[in-house]
Amino acid sequence: MRWGFIPHWYKKRNDGPLLINARSETVAEKPAFRDAVRHRRCLIAIGGFYEWDRAGVQKLPFYIHRRDETPMVLAGIWQDWSQGDDTLTTCAMLTTQARGKMADIHHRIPVILEPDDWGLWLGEEGKGAARLMTSAPDDVYQMYRVGTAVNSNRASGADLISPL
Repeated sequence: MRWGFIPHWYKKRNDGPLLINARSETVAEKPAFRDAVRHRRCLIAIGGFYEWDRAGVQKLPFYIHRRDETPMVLAGIWQDWSQGDDTLTTCAMLTTQARGKMADIHHRIPVILEPDDWGLWLGEEGKGAARLMTSAPDDVYQMYRVGTAVNSNRASGADLISPL
């Protein structure tokens, strides 16, 4: 899937903003997302993610990943988009209000799913996926400051997740 949800009514891929996040509090109401959250949920596996503390003048990056070092799995939604011969399957992750230590650096956090919840999120274990759209407890993940090299989209390498 391509990162960045494209609503079915876009005539071209770039007809509007790239929708990389969907707010869990309103996803069922927004025309771009409501059908996908009901019928096309997916899992997005990642090693971790960056978030920036915007306190002060400089943006300070943090790397957030699972405390147990296993892949982090996020709640996602997907959409097939096509116009003529141009066809894409796109996705976006769900976010929710941050609580605990994450709230100290940013007000949102991706919806992190535990392995026991994957089947419910995907609709394989009945209804009730909405209850999963919450902030993960602090003990699920850890975060630490990393260097500002991550502020450049040209940066790459394993050192980008090295703690300061």
